[in-house]
Amino acid sequence: QVQLVESGGGLVQPGGSLRLSCASSGSIFSIRDMGWYLQAAGKQRELVATITKGASTNYADPVKSRFTISRDNAKNTVDLQMNNLKPDDTAVYYCNADIRVYAGAARRDYWGQGTQVTVSS
Repeated sequence: QVQLVESGGGLVQPGGSLRLSCASSGSIFSIRDMGWYLQAAGKQRELVATITKGASTNYADPVKSRFTISRDNAKNTVDLQMNNLKPDDTAVYYCNADIRVYAGAARRDYWGQGTQVTVSS
């Protein structure tokens, strides 16, 4: 079984910083893209940032220059450094990974359980 577990969410004041981490475990042969998504209350889940195995990154416009995604391929982890947080960043943040569980298996998306980030004074 593959599991993705997020950590690092919490309450922070506007302008503050948080670092989210996601650890992948279980039967993993390879991981291609990894990423972070958010879902605000009453809204659909949307992209925050993605990173390829080769460390190419892609960011949603609202977080460019404020958030940084990184990964450790040896540890199967992905982090999201969030700076200058704004109230609009308040949401549940989900880790995502495109995983092949054994050689020749089809890739599929796996999701973490989510971690709450609240930006408020």
